[in-house]
Amino acid sequence: MIEIIKADNTHFSTIRSIAFTTWPPTFGDILSPEQIEYMLDMMYSMPALMNQVYQKGHTFILAREEDSFLGFAAYEPNYQKQAKTKIHKIYVLPAAHGKGVGKALMGYIRELALKHNNPTLTLNVNRNNKAVQFYEKIGFEIVGREDIDIGNGFLMEDYIMDKQL
Repeated sequence: MIEIIKADNTHFSTIRSIAFTTWPPTFGDILSPEQIEYMLDMMYSMPALMNQVYQKGHTFILAREEDSFLGFAAYEPNYQKQAKTKIHKIYVLPAAHGKGVGKALMGYIRELALKHNNPTLTLNVNRNNKAVQFYEKIGFEIVGREDIDIGNGFLMEDYIMDKQL
């Protein structure tokens, strides 16, 4: 049974561990090792995680099965003062793929979005990420493209995807 819990700062090391485990297989064919290392540090250092939670208002959740954490997500209701919930991150350990972890995380965020009267989920995903097909399968549609300069000469080349609830 997969349980979803709200993460707090005591879970940051778990979130970092999952990110560092999932990113190389997820992005190894898409991004250079240098960009992966840069982005992991930029997004998952302890100060970066603290900034996301305490300054930007992101909420992290973890998927747990018994004593093992299998994945995490981060979301923000009322994104940019719109009736949308933004999914900033969602990663599942490769060993847990196919167990319904991603669906459980998405289901939790979906219910939370509805409680906030947010009829739309939105997310960004790398245009070359295999997850694009997963998102389309569960009802997301590509609504735009975005290139984001993240510094150090690196660019995030994303699709913007929305799902109506």
